[in-house]
Amino acid sequence: MKLVLSQSTRRALTVLVLLAAPAATAPGKAVARAEERIAAKVQGLAAKKGLLTIYPDPRHGRLWLELPAPGPDGVVGSYLYVHGLLRGVGSNPIGLDRGQLGTARVLTLRRLGPRVLFEQENLRYRAVSDNPAERRAMAESFAGSVLWAGEIAAEEPDGRILIDLSGFLLRDAHGVVATLKQAGEGSFSLDPSRSAIDLGGCLAFPDNLELEALLTFAGNEPGPELAATVPAPQSVTVVQHQSLIRLPDAGYTPRLFDPRTGSYAETFADYAVPLDRPIERRYLVRHRLQKVDPTAARSAVKKPIVYYVDQGAPEPVRSALVEGARWWARAFEEAGFLDAYRVELLPEGAHPLDVRYNVIQWVHRATRGWSYGGGVIDPRTGEMVKGHVTLGSLRVRQDRLLFEGLLGTARTGSGAPEDPVQLSLARIRQLAAHEVGHALGFAHNFAASTWGGRASVMDYPAPWIRVTVTGDLDPTDAYGVGVGEWDRHAVRYAYGEFPPGTDEAAALAAIASEGVARGLHFLTDEDARPLGSAHPLAHLWDNGEDAAEELLRTLEVRRIALSRFGAGNLAAGRPLALLEEVFATVYLHHRYQLEAAGKLIAGLDYRHALAGDGDAAARPVPAAAQRRALAAVLAALEPERLDVPEGALALLLPRPPEHPPNREMFGGATRPAFDALGAAATAADLALAVLLEPARATRLVDQSRRDGELPGLGEVLDRLSERVFSAAGAAVSPRLAEVSRAVQAATVRRLGQLWLDPRAPMAVKARVGARLERLGTQLRGAAGETEQAVHDRALGREIERLFEHGTGAPVVLPAAAAAPPGQPIGSLASEDPGCSWEEAGW
Repeated sequence: MKLVLSQSTRRALTVLVLLAAPAATAPGKAVARAEERIAAKVQGLAAKKGLLTIYPDPRHGRLWLELPAPGPDGVVGSYLYVHGLLRGVGSNPIGLDRGQLGTARVLTLRRLGPRVLFEQENLRYRAVSDNPAERRAMAESFAGSVLWAGEIAAEEPDGRILIDLSGFLLRDAHGVVATLKQAGEGSFSLDPSRSAIDLGGCLAFPDNLELEALLTFAGNEPGPELAATVPAPQSVTVVQHQSLIRLPDAGYTPRLFDPRTGSYAETFADYAVPLDRPIERRYLVRHRLQKVDPTAARSAVKKPIVYYVDQGAPEPVRSALVEGARWWARAFEEAGFLDAYRVELLPEGAHPLDVRYNVIQWVHRATRGWSYGGGVIDPRTGEMVKGHVTLGSLRVRQDRLLFEGLLGTARTGSGAPEDPVQLSLARIRQLAAHEVGHALGFAHNFAASTWGGRASVMDYPAPWIRVTVTGDLDPTDAYGVGVGEWDRHAVRYAYGEFPPGTDEAAALAAIASEGVARGLHFLTDEDARPLGSAHPLAHLWDNGEDAAEELLRTLEVRRIALSRFGAGNLAAGRPLALLEEVFATVYLHHRYQLEAAGKLIAGLDYRHALAGDGDAAARPVPAAAQRRALAAVLAALEPERLDVPEGALALLLPRPPEHPPNREMFGGATRPAFDALGAAATAADLALAVLLEPARATRLVDQSRRDGELPGLGEVLDRLSERVFSAAGAAVSPRLAEVSRAVQAATVRRLGQLWLDPRAPMAVKARVGARLERLGTQLRGAAGETEQAVHDRALGREIERLFEHGTGAPVVLPAAAAAPPGQPIGSLASEDPGCSWEEAGW
């Protein structure tokens, strides 16, 4: 039989032959190149032996890596891989900090022909099955990611191979270029001519390789944060750290996540589960902790969890960090583990990114910023392999200044209970415990501050300042001591070990149900951070069981502190103009309790229940509680509360030479003088933003139509109008009348924003639009030439122009100046780098 090929088929076959010819010779070339033995290639180089053997080559600036013989499938081995920064940029808004770690991945090294491929396994999709065919089908269904490939430079007869690892180290593994661009700091690229491997920082240990390179990134138009922190901002040089880590052995048993118990989770899709079970699986994050005697209720452990404090932290901060981090020992003891958790100083010469050490690292920044707790997590199981905590060094100074704003500087450095330094150390103890809690696997629980005080170090603590019977401020109980009831409960669930033969799932369910029965509910970031969030207990930087009552108490603390504010709130010898930054913390002392109270309005009481938990229905906050909260929020709009005392105003001086304005100050239209009316408008806007948030307004409509006893949006708008537009009458002093007018303008602006907001449904727009129309008509009709009448008519015309522009138009009224940042973002340009403020401890 004769095979007849078409002309197109013959051309295709010719192309295939031509393409195949070089490939046919490639193995021969690879073999010829690999005939060189490893010993000859690394002759004269000192080997560093550990998990794998590396050969630093200082003459050529290379790092050679010797790999064991691949298996039949070409796999050399699989390792945990994590990248980070040994040396960062020093700016919290950018987010490239010293000691920062990326997410751990599983990296498989595979030989294919003349190369070794470094491929990241796709663990988001798995088949947890004993069936090899099922696992293979899963692996072939989703793509992996080859992160890097290296040419084989030498090979031994027993299969060992040598590659030049330099290209792996001299790449932007940590994503510095993308981070700088996302932060608005310009377009940068890695400059190989100004980058080099730090061969002295390339270390081999039995279970890990630690690899470092100095990388320089070049850009032509650096942003403001780089300009403030980098000597030559067109050239950003960091030290990148990468680790290859032995995969943990099979002795660890993953524990299933329960949304009622407060842990973090590693989430993946398991396509091997039975059809009656959900594909999504979640393993909670925790350290490995095993009893020597699992049958004993209390037992020593095989290997304790040890956290090491960076000796770069100065005293007395270092001792405070050790003390606060040790608080967790009690929780582990109560869970049945003896001497299972320790805190020590990091040994001299130990590398803080070495996987063998759980580290509490001290980090300096030019800006105030967050602290972090996390680490290297085995993504296959959720096991925390290395805990790593980053603590910003400015925080303790920031807290000191916060308390000096409330209490003055007379006791600073005295060692007394009211000493702002001692109060700041109390806060950093709590902070150390908080961030270590994250590294132990625990998430925020923002409901804990409502359970009689301090049920968890995993909440954000507002300083508890008591007003005495004589009208003084007593801060001696500002922060809690020790882990709380919730923390001990969370440790029992995450770490508790049960005797052999115990039904672990049932035992864990019993612990979770016990917490629910005791009222230990878990509410975290998603429940608390959004301004429109609804839960009456989930707030940041709040105190007390009743958020509305606590707001009124916090406003009283603020009133007392403002009435005493003066030169005594600044250390002697400092420029008096720096009082303005201190003043902002006092004037806005109530800002977070204000948010907490506002969330009771149209609030929704719920818990993260499981099916079968019993009565777990969501319920609106009772009508009486909502109305008390509304009254408390409106109280924050009273002109008397917003007016800046004359004694303070007299001392808020213009900036002296070499002290330019900064973001820790109020904006305003009166510079160089302090804008007192602008500050009042800004503070009022904080309350209005909570009250007129689109989701909250929408819930008001929905809840009131389902239950007529609950306040609706119309009622809230009525109470707001009564408070704001009836305050500037003849009985009010001219001084306070002008503050009222500033609040009125801020209110109209926020109403206009809500009316124009695309997130607001028609039910909200209709009510707000009608309110603005009536208000505009009322204001435009003001008669006479008094200051109030002139103001009213001008404000009415602004409302009229707002409607003329129509939906989607920009708001006509100028915005109130933004408040100085309460959350830890910002910088302070003064001669004291510690002069910035606590991460929203205001």
